[in-house]
Parts: sequence; structure tokens; C-alpha cells
Amino acid sequence: MSQGRILIVEDDRDSAEVIEAYLRREGFVTEHAVDGHSALERHARWRPDLVLLDIMLPGLDGNAVLGAIRRHAPTPVIMLTAVGQESNRISALLYGADDYVVKPYNPGEVVARVHAVLRRWRGNTLAQKPGLRHGPLVVDLDAAMAWIDAGNGAQAALDLTRTEFSLLCMLMAAPSKMFSRAALLGTCMPESDAMERSIDAHIHNLRRKLELAGVTGVVVTVRGQGYRFRNPT
Repeated sequence: MSQGRILIVEDDRDSAEVIEAYLRREGFVTEHAVDGHSALERHARWRPDLVLLDIMLPGLDGNAVLGAIRRHAPTPVIMLTAVGQESNRISALLYGADDYVVKPYNPGEVVARVHAVLRRWRGNTLAQKPGLRHGPLVVDLDAAMAWIDAGNGAQAALDLTRTEFSLLCMLMAAPSKMFSRAALLGTCMPESDAMERSIDAHIHNLRRKLELAGVTGVVVTVRGQGYRFRNPT
């Protein structure tokens, strides 16, 4: 039985072939794209379960590809980058990446990250409640979906990454409780070796998407400590 479909976007064919071999050995089905434009075409046509995306690509770079994916689908994305500076890693997270791996990497580690991200995406509900609600903001934990209830049966889905969805669930499930960055990182990105400050990037993206949907001021910064969800009134 297939573990899922993985789209590998990597212009280095040798590296891509190695990762493909490891993933197929684990039961994944793979496709390979060598540039950003073909990656978007394959993503639209094939609908992979996860994308492994190199940042340094000819033509359309990885961040641009990630941005285009995020405008149309919540597909989990792991960035592959040779750039080790923390600022570039945070930049990738700001664009909506679920995780990143810095080159040179062990292919076995990449496969482990794939399993971890898919496990979070498919199964981590963070709470036992079937649903959460704050005003027009509604979260269905079983379906792993969030949307805005505009009334009269009208709904507008929120296009959240798995990490953003997990953060929203964790905060909404305990309104007014302050969560440290370490707690949020450990629960929402348990397999990641990202620094605690990377949570700020995901919170930034989550807030932006909520604000664009008309939900403002619900994710509150506790200065020097972490974040909490505004206590419903």
C-alpha cells in the first residue's frame, strides 16, 4: 500500500534520484520536477500529499513556488536549502513552509521528516473536542479544516498550512492560556530542529490569514513569553 505521493522539486538530478530511491523503499510514490514552472504544473495535475522543494531553482525559485502553492492548496511542503543562515530559514517559514532541511543532508533524515510532517498533517488533532469556535471562526478537528461562517449557510475556508492549523487548534482549545514558544514548537512541530523563534514566523502567517478573513486580535502576544488566544467574551 502506498504511503503517499511525494513531489520532489530539485534541479540536481543525482540528489533527486537518491531521495526518490529512499522514499520508494519506504512505500512512497514519487514524481520529480527540475524547475519551478514544471513543479507547479505537476502539483496542479498530480496533487501530491507532500512537496520536497529546493529553494535554489532555475527560473522560478523555491520561495516563489511555495507562495504559488499556498495560494491554491494547503499541501505540506518541506524546503531543501543549501543556505544555512537562520534568516533564510525564517524566510522560508514566513512563506508557509512546514519544515526545512539544510544541505548537505542525510537522505534518511529527509525521509524521517516526510513521515513526521505527514503524520502531523493526517493525524494530530491536539485536542479531544470535535470542534472549536470563536465568533465566525470555526475549526473542525476531525476534518482538519478551518473556515469563516458568514451566516446564511455561507462559508469561506481558511487556507492554512498544517503547522498554522495546529497552532490555531492549540491556542483555541485553551483560550486565555499562555503558551511559550517552546511549548508551541514541541507540540506543533515535534520532529523539527527549528529554533523557538521560528514559531513567530508561523504565528505571523496565521495572523495575516485570519486578518484577511476579517478575524483580528485573537492571537495575542505575551511579551517575552509566548502567545495566547483572546478569551472569548
